[in-house]
Amino acid sequence: MGLFFTLEGPDGSGKSTQIKRLAQRLEENGIRYRTTREPGGTKISDGIRALLLDPENGEMTAKTEALLYAASRAQHVAEVIRPALSEEIVVLCDRYIDASLAYQATGLGLSLDYVRELNERATEGLWPTRTYLIDVPAEVGIERVSKSRGTGLDRIEQRDLLYHGRVRDQFLQLAAVEPHRFCVLDGTRSVEEVTDLIWEDVRQFLHADK
Repeated sequence: MGLFFTLEGPDGSGKSTQIKRLAQRLEENGIRYRTTREPGGTKISDGIRALLLDPENGEMTAKTEALLYAASRAQHVAEVIRPALSEEIVVLCDRYIDASLAYQATGLGLSLDYVRELNERATEGLWPTRTYLIDVPAEVGIERVSKSRGTGLDRIEQRDLLYHGRVRDQFLQLAAVEPHRFCVLDGTRSVEEVTDLIWEDVRQFLHADK
């Protein structure tokens, strides 16, 4: 099986930028990899993504949101992630189950156990080899997103600062419970510094996998 790395963090943490930079490092070292994202990654999952992020869908309930994320993830794992891992390809995924635990469970007030079990079933128990949590204060992340996108915020990004604060707190709690899986990085550091720290950690797994 290949290595499965996920990048998580509050909106505006810079995780998407870091995935691109990590992919470049793997490319330079001749390592086979695949980048993907959630929600999305497949035709079906991208269709669900459009429903989830459309600001016009403001009437969506918390449980519907959680179920849609899990459905998108089930398709993504079956169609993209597991096949790549079976070919010993390194998978880099922008968000995964931890995002649902933070955004749908704690963020929206759903049971953490309910959301965890839902996603365990959707993925048949597939968890990442390593999760890089790029941490930034909620207000910093939202300010970054607002500056980069202006008024084009999606349905989740438009939620208030208290919501995004709960999301950040839950990410940190998850990392505290599973320090063996999580690597927490200060997202207020320079892009280059964060990239170097992630790459240094990734290299340990690459060498161990040989």
